[in-house]
Amino acid sequence: MLIYPAMDLLGGRCVRLSQGRFDAVTRYLTDPAEALAGFAAAGAAWAHVVDLDGARDRSPRQHELIAELARNAPLQLQVAGGFRERAHLELMFEAGVGRVVIGSLAVQQPQAVREFIGGFGGDRIALALDVNIVEGVPMVATAGWAETSGLTLWEVADLYPDARHLLVTDIGRDGMMSGPNLELLAEAVARLPDLAIQASGGIASLDDLPGLPTAGVIIGKALWEQKFTLGEAIRVAGR
Repeated sequence: MLIYPAMDLLGGRCVRLSQGRFDAVTRYLTDPAEALAGFAAAGAAWAHVVDLDGARDRSPRQHELIAELARNAPLQLQVAGGFRERAHLELMFEAGVGRVVIGSLAVQQPQAVREFIGGFGGDRIALALDVNIVEGVPMVATAGWAETSGLTLWEVADLYPDARHLLVTDIGRDGMMSGPNLELLAEAVARLPDLAIQASGGIASLDDLPGLPTAGVIIGKALWEQKFTLGEAIRVAGR
């Protein structure tokens, strides 16, 4: 299982949000480039970087910063936040970004996202579907979790037969360090066998890692709050 240490950027600074709320921000002093260097030194092959300003505003806000980081990063970057046009993706790939994450647009404009996948390749695009569990059913939220799409996780995934990567976030657990939703993740792996699924949200301790059935896991707050080290997580995931 691949570990993706997460770095969220707000105004060029490293932060974490609780449940996606911009009124619940924790700020860290670490320089973004130094954080990426630390991830690589700990043994990470990838990092997950989010432009929170872009995600909130639904347009590029820190893409130039992310491109600069990618040009000098000692590991592969998977980047998210405000990617809605082909030119946005081209900038990232030209800078050396390994994979771009598409969230709300995958629900709102599936034809455009299918064209991204067709043009850049399934390995360069990851779908990110954030869900609220409603009566046991994962319902996809959009617009920074502020809106409900009315579609299930399975209905949206079915729109993308050529997709290769999918991030699944249980909104209720993101940033809360309450443990991952293992039932949801197991169902996703079983129902979507052609997708490399990344678990996102809720990792609280090293004990959460061995039970994950996914190809990858994104870890944010637990690392930033020093609940365990990235090196420890990589070792546990590799067992």
